[in-house]
Amino acid sequence: MGVLIVAGTVTLVVLIVQRAGGDRGAAVSGAQHLGQPAGTRILSVAETEGRLVVLVARPDGERILFVEPRRGRVIAELRAAE
Repeated sequence: MGVLIVAGTVTLVVLIVQRAGGDRGAAVSGAQHLGQPAGTRILSVAETEGRLVVLVARPDGERILFVEPRRGRVIAELRAAE
């Protein structure tokens, strides 16, 4: 009976630690390309609702990119009216 209590407690602690830590360690590693033209500079990065918000300065103006961090792809883009 004592063995089952210890095994259950260990399992519970492991699950709590995994869920509390999230999957931040499972992010895509290595260099990521956002498909922006040469000369683009990253001005700032913020996180919101599981996405990255990246302010970039491109040769044709500044833009805000919404990036899905797992896949490293741009899912939306905001720019000033042309």
